Amino acid sequence: MRHYPPPILDRKIRFALVGCGRIARNHMNAMREHADRCELAGVCDIDPRAREEAAGITGARPYASLDRMLAELDADAFVLATPSGLHPGQAIRIAAAGRHVITEKPMATRWEDGKRMVAAADEAGVRLFVVKQNRRNATLQLLKRAVDKKRFGRIYMVNLNVFWTRPDEYYRSAGWRGTWEFDGGAFMNQASHYVDLLEWIVGPIESLQAYTATLARDIEVEDTGVMSLRWRNGALGSMNVTMLTWPRNLEGSITILGEHGSARIGGVAVNEVQQWEFAQGDPDDALVADASYQTTSVYGFGHPLYYDNVIRVLRGEAEPETDGREGLKSLEVLVAAYRSARDGRRVALPLEY
Repeated sequence: MRHYPPPILDRKIRFALVGCGRIARNHMNAMREHADRCELAGVCDIDPRAREEAAGITGARPYASLDRMLAELDADAFVLATPSGLHPGQAIRIAAAGRHVITEKPMATRWEDGKRMVAAADEAGVRLFVVKQNRRNATLQLLKRAVDKKRFGRIYMVNLNVFWTRPDEYYRSAGWRGTWEFDGGAFMNQASHYVDLLEWIVGPIESLQAYTATLARDIEVEDTGVMSLRWRNGALGSMNVTMLTWPRNLEGSITILGEHGSARIGGVAVNEVQQWEFAQGDPDDALVADASYQTTSVYGFGHPLYYDNVIRVLRGEAEPETDGREGLKSLEVLVAAYRSARDGRRVALPLEY
């Protein structure tokens, strides 16, 4: 039984944001929606312009270094919105300072680093949260419940597609983008939340085989990949990912075909229920029409809902929906896929016993 600091009940929870780039705005907006229970006390970035802009928007105190922020800022939890390869070292330093850690996806780019993060949080007695905001999408909540209620009967086939575009300008916008050490490729970075759905919705994976390719972008990692999967429940499936879709993001979807049901959640980012048919009815069927939503953002609208869970956990009112151990599940699948593509072989899970 792990012991954590006492619940925070007599004041607002104080967050610190590390990294003020592309995804940081989602975190700022989510905290603003929960301003009655939390506040953003500080922001940190090595880029002076990004740092000052974030401070101007939020009113938070700006810092140029994480070490100084840890030493001077009285914050309960530090949010990592930095390049993925920096997450492990930063998370371990934050945990050692006795602060809770919230890390964007993927939690790390290497399997051993992910395990070190979990161990560091355990040793320090702090929480490690991994952001999986897409789990909070109404469309995916419906699909998850349908699987949990066994409405599909035996699941036969599962398919996920992520057909998006990331132009050369995107990768050239920062030196860490498209690198193995700090970023990871289309599977690990852009499609990370979809890899998470493989196990969260369908169940444990028995084995997989993957191919990756760098077909058009001048980067170290893959811009395109495919994965064939077998789940422990017997289902077969595939995942198809590319960042080369012309001329814009086309599709982010999951399709499940089973003994007694067929469902497809599509749109640009699993935001539309496009097929929903089951042999037996359920009260959830009445929620389908309202679950779909319009979006131009592949991030969806899950960050405020994710923060609600984090705040409730730190107030002693809930358990984490996605902690470090839950985050390791999708990292394990990603690492298995890269090993498979590198070695040209099927990889069985778990990676270790």
